[in-house]
Amino acid sequence: MSTTANPVTALRSRLRRWRASFKLTRRGLRTALGLLWIADGALQLQPSMFGRGFVTDILAPAAQGQPGPIGRSVLAMAHFIEPHVALWNALFATVQVLIGVGLLFRPTVKPALLASFAWSLLVWWFGEGFGGLLTGGASALTGAPGSVVLYGLVGLLVWPAKGPESRSAAGAGLLGQRGARLAWTGLWLLFCGLSLQHSQLHLGDLLKDIAGAEPGKLASIDRELARWVSGRDPAFALGLAALEGLIGVAVLGPWRREPFLALGMTLALAFWVLGQGFGGIWTGSGTDPNSGPLLILVALVLWAASPRSRGRASTEGARRHERGRDRTMTKGDAGA
Repeated sequence: MSTTANPVTALRSRLRRWRASFKLTRRGLRTALGLLWIADGALQLQPSMFGRGFVTDILAPAAQGQPGPIGRSVLAMAHFIEPHVALWNALFATVQVLIGVGLLFRPTVKPALLASFAWSLLVWWFGEGFGGLLTGGASALTGAPGSVVLYGLVGLLVWPAKGPESRSAAGAGLLGQRGARLAWTGLWLLFCGLSLQHSQLHLGDLLKDIAGAEPGKLASIDRELARWVSGRDPAFALGLAALEGLIGVAVLGPWRREPFLALGMTLALAFWVLGQGFGGIWTGSGTDPNSGPLLILVALVLWAASPRSRGRASTEGARRHERGRDRTMTKGDAGA
């Protein structure tokens, strides 16, 4: 008598097969990084970026609330660029696109990454004012520590190294597996500390300010969230800080890291949508997608280096070895 397969069991089996076939490789992660760089360059080519607004609305505001020397250096760079803003902006866009394209091809990966490190530091200082970390008002919700420094971090993690592609992405990078985990921990502990700043104890007001700069749907979501948070601001800030600290510290333990990495990616996605408004990429004045996608990319690098991923890779390698040995023995028997 024929039996009908349970559809739930069939779906689970299909999901397991899909997951087993899904591999996070260094090359794939570098390709994702390259595409993000190209997207940055494309955003830099928006018409609004070739006018004075690029200086007054994007570069100069990065000096607000900064310590004196840093604020003055940011303003000095803005004033230097202003007389020939169209020329400089075209150069900026070209550099970012070239970095992105360089990451897509093996022979140019290392030069592109080296260029990205230098470019990231320059833009983090003069374009982002160090992500506002020294202003007292920065948070992961609004894009700290600055997206461009995360481009540099991902570049360190996916640096090409000699060896088989089966090596974990983080283990093959310049920081190594432990260094990658420590970088993730440092980032999320930084977020934890930023969430405990005095300015973050008024999250309701912060969300209202964010809503004022968002398009219709996102603005309504942020306003509703602001109404829910208002009156519970300290408790919400403390809860968020505790969650961020847990996400950071948990990856250092000997247990499975995937649940905590998934939680970090979920929170990064929430920050990207609710606080960063997708980086303002449809407003005509967004210069990059902001930090949300980069945090997710860092998590994916670590996911490729998780204990379960390494165990699965080892098991698969053992199976391939066993199959090869069986074939060799079969050939030997046939020859005999």
